[in-house]
Amino acid sequence: MTLRCDLVIRDATVLDGTGAPRFTADVAVEGDRIVAVGALGSASGREEVEAKGLALAPGFIDAHTHDDRAVVCGPECMHCKTSQGVTTVVVGNCGVSLAPLRLSNRPPPPLDLLGDESWFTLGGFGEYAEALARKPTSVNTFAFCGHMSLRVEAMAGDVYRAANDREIAHMQERLRGALREGAGGFSTGLYYPPNAQAPTEEVIAIAEVLREEGGLYATHMRDEADFVMESIRETLRVGREAGTPEKPLEVVISHHKCSMSENFGRSRDTLALMDRLGQDQPVAYDVYPYPAGSTVLMPDKLRQDVPVQITWSIPHPEMAGRNLDDIAQEWGVTRRAAADRLLPAGAISFSMDEADVRRIMAHPRAMIGSDGIPHDAKPHPRLWGTFPRVLGMYARDLGLFTLESAVHKMTGRTAQVFGLPDRGVIRAGAFADLVLFDPARVRDNATYAEPMLVSDGIAQVWCNGVRTHVEGQGPGHAAPGRFLGNPRRKAA
Repeated sequence: MTLRCDLVIRDATVLDGTGAPRFTADVAVEGDRIVAVGALGSASGREEVEAKGLALAPGFIDAHTHDDRAVVCGPECMHCKTSQGVTTVVVGNCGVSLAPLRLSNRPPPPLDLLGDESWFTLGGFGEYAEALARKPTSVNTFAFCGHMSLRVEAMAGDVYRAANDREIAHMQERLRGALREGAGGFSTGLYYPPNAQAPTEEVIAIAEVLREEGGLYATHMRDEADFVMESIRETLRVGREAGTPEKPLEVVISHHKCSMSENFGRSRDTLALMDRLGQDQPVAYDVYPYPAGSTVLMPDKLRQDVPVQITWSIPHPEMAGRNLDDIAQEWGVTRRAAADRLLPAGAISFSMDEADVRRIMAHPRAMIGSDGIPHDAKPHPRLWGTFPRVLGMYARDLGLFTLESAVHKMTGRTAQVFGLPDRGVIRAGAFADLVLFDPARVRDNATYAEPMLVSDGIAQVWCNGVRTHVEGQGPGHAAPGRFLGNPRRKAA
């Protein structure tokens, strides 16, 4: 019997997302699902794509983003991701989420990475899900509820101290509501001033709601430099004590790194510690393929041996893309004085070692996440280049891992960690999130000087069976993305 369907992709080199060896096959799609994989000569599609010489992978899952606002601004705002082959983004990281929080004044940094107070209008997570349903985008969205957002509301902005019992109870109730309305977990950013005074006990108390309702715990740890080992132990402690002895919480360490020159090489120790502690509790991490990070500009954190490039500045927007030392020299002031004058602002800090980046990326626990910040005037190039960079530079050119392993770190591994059913794999019955790319040509073009250049070699992308990107055609207008809800939500 002839199989008739919406789309048949012919003769593709299939990388199925599991890490298994590649194989040649046809893939048939009907509606939002893959219906067949194999030799489908008798199948016919309303559309057929010849893919001989091209690789077909599950749509990439960006394990760490700050796209909370971008996904409610329509599909054109997500060209930075669809052009890389991304079909699902994980938002609400580092304790920073757009919901559930209403503000009348500018949010404290780094909440302002998402914008000023005019963007914080969603008093509940259900409102966030409704906003995505009203104005869908080109990617699926999995969302964390951020600790910082909860603190700002519960503590009426007085966040530079530990929360009291009443405030913790308020945060617990707000997190419970968020999980019931679709948040997939709870994230913290203990490195940042609005969260840094939160003791471990506060985090555990709030995270206990995950044990009751279901969900992941993700964290931008308290320290990624001198005290990185202690921070890993604290993270795993939260997972153990907020869960149960039989079932600790599943923990995700955000953008794992070893910052500052005195810590270069310590990834050997951090990975060994995760492997040892991970024998008794689940722990994963995401990583971006660059030796520089980016966040808000924090003058107190500046070091003379760490070059800094400005990504945005409210009082001096003309300085976006400039080196902080050059700005200071031009103004005739110290580096610190220049940084103070630029605030509120964002920055790229060149604080990591390439060997650590490679070691962390190659480890089996790694997932790929861009950590891109879409509203920066001159963003870190990871916003536009992360996934093609892994495929082109690290897998093909450097041979750090196989193409199968690279795709697994972007798809099946990530879907497993976040509990996304029927995503991250190519098989009959899975969602038709797909990326067709040229393994010989795929390459990132975004640089620190020109960070918003589209990558080469991502031929076509489909999300839920709908095409969202064609190479060379610019931003698409299709909006098949869905709010994925909480896959670990426990029944009432």
